[in-house]
Amino acid sequence: MAVLPRRPKGPPLNALRAFEAAARLGSFVAAAEELGVTAGAVSQHVKAVEAWSGTSLFERGAQGVSLSAAGRLLTEDFTQAFDLLAAATQNLRNLAPNPEVHIAALPSVAQLWLPSRLGRLRNLHPNLNISVTAMENPPSLTRDLFDLSIFISLPDETADQIIVEEDIIFPVCAPKLAKDVDLKTAPLLHDQTWESDWSAWSNATGIDIGDPARGPRYSLYALAVEEAKSGAGVLMGHAALVAQALDAQQLSRVSEDSHKTGKALVIERPRRSPRHPEIDHVIDLLCR
Repeated sequence: MAVLPRRPKGPPLNALRAFEAAARLGSFVAAAEELGVTAGAVSQHVKAVEAWSGTSLFERGAQGVSLSAAGRLLTEDFTQAFDLLAAATQNLRNLAPNPEVHIAALPSVAQLWLPSRLGRLRNLHPNLNISVTAMENPPSLTRDLFDLSIFISLPDETADQIIVEEDIIFPVCAPKLAKDVDLKTAPLLHDQTWESDWSAWSNATGIDIGDPARGPRYSLYALAVEEAKSGAGVLMGHAALVAQALDAQQLSRVSEDSHKTGKALVIERPRRSPRHPEIDHVIDLLCR
């Protein structure tokens, strides 16, 4: 009779992944957001790893969690291991002759900047498969299987980034309102992602706008743009995102004064993971 010895088992891979993310990010909540699960699930995974090892990896307190000495000792090894696993997975995906190009983008970029460019890409390369995921925060390109991300953010010299254009803001509204609009009394439209736009522009230009917090708020910048087109009020326009509406005369500038936020429309590529040859071609077409 064959002997089938029972072999010792390690913790589940998902539990180890949860520990690594929580250790690297210093938060169960941040790890949950990255992994697409709940903070409670991350906590249970970490407890499973601690139970298996018989070692406390995190210290729990009223202010949150922090790594224990044992947790700090293990973090670098697990981070390197999952980075290598992510790179190997990307290599596997790149073996396909016509892989799908995955783009992560800020919702406003996905709705207002990308569509016309994706249309041009489809016309030039009808066999190219492109998927777009809208998200508020840039993904980790060393972990997530995105080929590139497009966000309005602070440039990062340590990342593999292409700066498409500076982020410049100025007020815009429907053409029918532009001539007579008074920024001290007109309704100001706000996007929740950029709550401080009006204050930043007013402080930078020295133009009095009254109460910068007045007016309705929108969870989507594209919705605020549509409201501005319809005459609901004045919106702080981000140049890259309102350029098409300005060209089509659906919006007009209220003031020639503008403010550079210090951010930029940035395309980022994975630094460590090998890229499929198509990716650089896609980026070149997007930047034109």
